Amino acid sequence: MSYELINGNCFEVLEERFPDNHFHAVVTDPPYGVIEFTEKNVEKMRNGVGGVWRIPAELDGNKRKPLPRFTVLDEEDKEMLEEFFRKLGTVLESKLRPGGYVFIASTQLLMHHVSNGFDTAGLERRDVLVRETKTLRGGDRPKGAHDHPEFRDVSSMPRVYWEPWLLYRKPFDGRLVENLERWQTGGLRRESDERPFTDLLEDGKTPKQETEIVRDAHPAETPDEREAHPNLKPQYLMRELCHAALPLQEGTILDPFVGSGATIAASEALGYDSVGIELDDTFYQMAENAVPRLAEVDTPVEDRADFEHVEKDSASLADFG
Repeated sequence: MSYELINGNCFEVLEERFPDNHFHAVVTDPPYGVIEFTEKNVEKMRNGVGGVWRIPAELDGNKRKPLPRFTVLDEEDKEMLEEFFRKLGTVLESKLRPGGYVFIASTQLLMHHVSNGFDTAGLERRDVLVRETKTLRGGDRPKGAHDHPEFRDVSSMPRVYWEPWLLYRKPFDGRLVENLERWQTGGLRRESDERPFTDLLEDGKTPKQETEIVRDAHPAETPDEREAHPNLKPQYLMRELCHAALPLQEGTILDPFVGSGATIAASEALGYDSVGIELDDTFYQMAENAVPRLAEVDTPVEDRADFEHVEKDSASLADFG
């Protein structure tokens, strides 16, 4: 097995079990607002009673995923969120190799808090990746105004058709080629000879097959109790990111918030080593069950010409200088 799943607090696990300069990259979908994944709110979400989670109505007989309502966060929540990502950025800055990239999912309403935390931690902001995806957020009429003669043509905020992924890097000294030679990090893997990795991720919703895999992986005893992870990302997207994260196709990818295991499955499908950490017992068991099956899903990424790994004894980069 080329991956390891750990049930625990990512801050404690990283400090206790892994040395500094260990990981080559981080690809993760974190708890955006932090409070939605507290024990109290997760329990409410699982019981379908809401809280910070919005439980969408069924559509055409299909049960839809719950969504966290970030507009309910107060100033204290936002300060906690920023401190959380400062703490996360600090530990990642320590455990990443110089030049190691962090791909971290966010949301339009809160990404500046994530950025402030990472900036304070000393990580270097490189870009914002735009994932094209139609979400359920935004576009709603004012509450109680659906039939109002004047207000029914008003939306409280835009309908959201994209998801931001922040791209950060641990700073390094010297030139990129020297850092690649020493640490195998600092750059992004190109998609092909003709096309670099781009900041527009043309990707839609998670395929039904993958949602069903994760739902079946839920450790509940009866099918009626099983639910897919609310933030499951598609394998095509995660493999796109994992492919870009290791410029020389070698190294270990970390996901400190493993959820149902999408990042770990993507790394496994590409033949990369990975470590996933998950605090919630149910999500951890879900990932244990789901990762092998998600890794078997076919996507266009593994059909690329450079899919085979660079040999460990390949020529030195200095030979091409």
